[in-house]
Amino acid sequence: MSKPDIRIQVDPTNPGQFFACCGLLELAGRISADAEGRFTSDSFEIVNAGDLPSLINAITSAPLRQLDADNATSTRIQIESPFNLRLDWWRDDVPALAALKVWAGTMESFRIARAMQHAMRAEIFSTGGLLNAGDVAYDPDDLEKKVEPFYFDARRGPNAHSRDVGFSPNDLSMTTTAFPAVEFLCLVGLQRCRPVPVPPTRSRIYDYFLWSQPLAPLLLPAAVAGLFGRERGYRFESWFRTGQKKHKAFITAKSINLQPTDP
Repeated sequence: MSKPDIRIQVDPTNPGQFFACCGLLELAGRISADAEGRFTSDSFEIVNAGDLPSLINAITSAPLRQLDADNATSTRIQIESPFNLRLDWWRDDVPALAALKVWAGTMESFRIARAMQHAMRAEIFSTGGLLNAGDVAYDPDDLEKKVEPFYFDARRGPNAHSRDVGFSPNDLSMTTTAFPAVEFLCLVGLQRCRPVPVPPTRSRIYDYFLWSQPLAPLLLPAAVAGLFGRERGYRFESWFRTGQKKHKAFITAKSINLQPTDP
């Protein structure tokens, strides 16, 4: 592999960061047809994609369009030119994948996506620390209103339930630091790349696998499923983060080492 154009730090045990890498490569590939990406020991690299600041500028400048005016919570979302990508994976009628939709109730998918995208305009998001940049996200239409994230980032989930912190931030309507790039890019990454459900079907537990050879976006579903190697695999839960058992969060994954014949 030639010297990467883009290298970002990644924690492979954070499923939000993992699928955010998939999302970043997806968007890079829609600008540069030859873009390929791979994981190293502690980073994600992309070649043939230009520089990271230019890519982030394109991502944060692309208009988002709400496709279902009467469904603010689960509307399909269009990322306009230069990406022309429709996001609607949470509308799939597949029981085994339903738990990947972590938001519920009054949480509005389009509003959250726009807030996370807008927060990524800060200069820190154009560096290798893209996925570790924390900030409070605001509604682009009202910069005094704070917007809570989807809860894809595994650093947030364990801090949301009262039994873990002694009180419930959700019940108190508290706003805490989000990781906007993880939240937005994970939403994108899950459009093409899905983790593998672990039986039983409704267990809310999933596997995903890293790959070390450069791959184009079209090959990522097979790589994530472990078809290009299962040496670096991880298992995580989409965990109920509130006592109502409606809202979920991705939590930290554990390393696994499955053989090719394992389910």
